[in-house]
Amino acid sequence: MSKSELPRSHKPLGTSIRYWLIGFSLIGHSAANAQLKQAEASVEVHAKREFEEGKSALKANTTRIGKGLMELRDIPQSLTVITEKLLDDRNLDTLKEALKQSAGVSFQAAEGSEEDIRIRGFSLQSTGDIFIDSMRDPAFYERDSFNWDRLEILRGSASMLFGRGSTGGAVNQVSKIPLSFSRKSADLTIGSGDYRRFTADLNHVIARDQALRLNLMRTLGDRDGLKTDKAGVAFSYAIDIGTTNEWIFQGYALDNNNGIHYGLPWLSPSKNSSGNLLWPTDPKNYYGAASDYNRTGTRQASVLHIHRMSGQAEWRTALRLAQYDRDQRASAVRFAPANQQVNNLAVDVDTFSPATVLTRGNNVKIMDMRTAYLQSDYAAEHHWWSLKHKVQAGIDMAIEDFENRTASAIAAKPRTTVGSPNDGLGVDEASRALTLTRRFHAKAFGAYAQNLLNLSESWKLLGGLRFDQLSGDYRNLVRPSATSASNPCTVQANASLGRHDALWSKRSGLLYQPSEQSSWHLSYGTSFNTSGDTYQYDAGTVNTAPESSRNIELGGKFEHLEGQLSTRFAFFHTTKYNERNRDADTVNACNYVLSGERHAAGIEFDAAGRINPSWEMYLSYAYIPTAKVDASSGAAGTEPIGARPGLTPRHSASLWSSLKPRSDVHLGAGLNYRSSDRPVGLAQSSTIQAPGFVSIDVMAEIIEGPWAYKLNLVNLTNKHYADLLYRGHYVPGRPRTLQLSASYNF
Repeated sequence: MSKSELPRSHKPLGTSIRYWLIGFSLIGHSAANAQLKQAEASVEVHAKREFEEGKSALKANTTRIGKGLMELRDIPQSLTVITEKLLDDRNLDTLKEALKQSAGVSFQAAEGSEEDIRIRGFSLQSTGDIFIDSMRDPAFYERDSFNWDRLEILRGSASMLFGRGSTGGAVNQVSKIPLSFSRKSADLTIGSGDYRRFTADLNHVIARDQALRLNLMRTLGDRDGLKTDKAGVAFSYAIDIGTTNEWIFQGYALDNNNGIHYGLPWLSPSKNSSGNLLWPTDPKNYYGAASDYNRTGTRQASVLHIHRMSGQAEWRTALRLAQYDRDQRASAVRFAPANQQVNNLAVDVDTFSPATVLTRGNNVKIMDMRTAYLQSDYAAEHHWWSLKHKVQAGIDMAIEDFENRTASAIAAKPRTTVGSPNDGLGVDEASRALTLTRRFHAKAFGAYAQNLLNLSESWKLLGGLRFDQLSGDYRNLVRPSATSASNPCTVQANASLGRHDALWSKRSGLLYQPSEQSSWHLSYGTSFNTSGDTYQYDAGTVNTAPESSRNIELGGKFEHLEGQLSTRFAFFHTTKYNERNRDADTVNACNYVLSGERHAAGIEFDAAGRINPSWEMYLSYAYIPTAKVDASSGAAGTEPIGARPGLTPRHSASLWSSLKPRSDVHLGAGLNYRSSDRPVGLAQSSTIQAPGFVSIDVMAEIIEGPWAYKLNLVNLTNKHYADLLYRGHYVPGRPRTLQLSASYNF
């Protein structure tokens, strides 16, 4: 293996400064010049940052997920905001745990710990539909909440805003940025599974219009063999806050050196089974090898320039450079064959016992990625032809370089039994040689324009159009095996494949706002997914046009109790109408056709805010009575016509309610609920189904001056339920977990 093929090492946090300086050096000179020019004339802004409202409340009023700052009532589409207070109350420290607070969201266990998310049953790609501050955050790594101001979930087609992807919607992580007032806090949490977590949020005002914000995180744990070891740092420095030209420089680094729970195989039914195919074991039990790990991380450097003009006009330009690393060594746990079981019987619901023998597979994913994103957005209010126009327009450009590696063969991992979780056995992963196997280079350009037109005092009309150009170049670097060389899908060694797409996306909406307390909307939007979203092509996908989808929605947003409580609802109908499938009518298994179509329709309801000064609540509920595969090629791996698509539960809900009986006492309780569900891609005859579940959490907090002491109990009943689903296995939800936190504000 040549030097050029050696894997990039996983850099410690200290070396991340080198990557941040790359981005800062590009704009440092411009920033200095801008600072001198604006010294003569500046516009003072005396308001707090718009996103600070979520620090002490469950209710949000504004968002930037639509690029420009907008009130939630002016977004003609379903949008749920998970504020920092909800994250803190429930001790939510990962993206997956945070998204469970939003109804209509489900998760595929997939082939590892990547965040394979479904909204309304439609895929939310971790490579294209997750964002940081409305800029794409691709790659497979476990995202942490320590630097979030809030989390925003936009449902339905949204390619007009974000380009490729966004069939199910988009998830936006809003970063903490410098404030115009000093505030510092530190939190320490200890809990079950040897859990220890330290975070600090330090905002320091350097001068009247300059501030530095530093966020730190360190987390350790060992839950019966499933280890957690991660660290993060984020800093942001703002110059000329609230003036004509504001600059924000940001650096972010996150290292995960965690274990990985690949999942538990479904039990087979028996004549006497009741249909529950989950293991009757403690949900904390872990059966992976002791040598398994999932090392992921990212380094990011970005700069944001905000130019404020007269008439509330604003021009925001951002540049972000990032690197992502992933090295996963996991074990797919499976039941040993019948002749290797102690009773010589196949494993099913009746024969399952502590003596059941388990095998451990060898599941490796090693990949690196480098990205550069440039985005520039203009937002302003204009009065043309005696009408008010809220205009947004912008361009964005992207360069993504992806590399994949494989690890050399290794001896079979030691077997274990159901009665011997966390047996401490493993293999020498460090001895494996790595080989670079494929590269993917992607370039993208997008331009959009949107106008929210005030037709009258009560009626508004939204229209938006976007154009995207995308190109991908894929190269296979290894010789295919003898068995796969004859497969028409196989890409031969050193062969290159490329594809170019150009597409339009649309968005429109009609809003009726008879008062400040109510807003009704009817909207339509489109989206698309390209065949290169997974950073590889084969002989079939390279010739396949993008998939398309559309979303139609009727809903409303309402304010109650003098603006202290907000509610929203939406009826939706989402259709993917040219889904990519293998053609079952041809011998060539690499012939893809856009023959698939499926839809989902239902209603969603959210509520957030204060019932009275002492009682606050958050509720998110989704009911999807209709979900159906309307057309399919019938090829293997596709869901049959008429079937309900997997990962589309009929009911899902999250509730959190907190009460302050006294100023120094804070009590909270909540639940997460999901009705029965099935994995994606099962044969029609499959009996696999995840039972519905309710998981209950409680919290108690005592406040003494600058100190706060909080007790959280997660999954009160220690319910064993299937949280992440896949055809061959499921990953259980968190077991009963007790956590004690101490917070200090200074």
